[in-house]
Amino acid sequence: MNTLNVGDIAPNFSLQNQAGETVSLQQALTNGPVLVYFYPKASTPGCTVQAQGLRDIKAQLDGLNVTVFGISPDPVAKLAKFADKQALNFTLLSDEDHAVADAFGVWGEKKFMGRIFDGIHRLSFIVGIDGKISHVLNKFKTKNHHEVVLTTLAE
Repeated sequence: MNTLNVGDIAPNFSLQNQAGETVSLQQALTNGPVLVYFYPKASTPGCTVQAQGLRDIKAQLDGLNVTVFGISPDPVAKLAKFADKQALNFTLLSDEDHAVADAFGVWGEKKFMGRIFDGIHRLSFIVGIDGKISHVLNKFKTKNHHEVVLTTLAE
């Protein structure tokens, strides 16, 4: 994995959201900074807790003009079910071929319960309106991710 760092230009991307609409990073940056967070799989315990935390601070993120993009390799239909079931109020994006995860350097070898496989590493990036990565968040637990995001944005 060759993860992007602070100061790197974020790769522009266009992906389908949970409603099947195409959304791009470049378009979102016209409104303000973007939190791009990568998560392994919709509707799993850790990913659900992480998404719920972001859902619950949406008003604070809106106050900072921050758009949230949650990206996973799940198909659009699964993202729609996840968003509906958890009443998520932000954009989930489908990266089935993990091209965007590769571009950000978050797709790679993982180990879980003695098994080795390729997958998404749980990392978050804050992209400034200039298109550069202003923060890379990699030291958090799923249950406090939203708090780390708010603290970082307040800096």
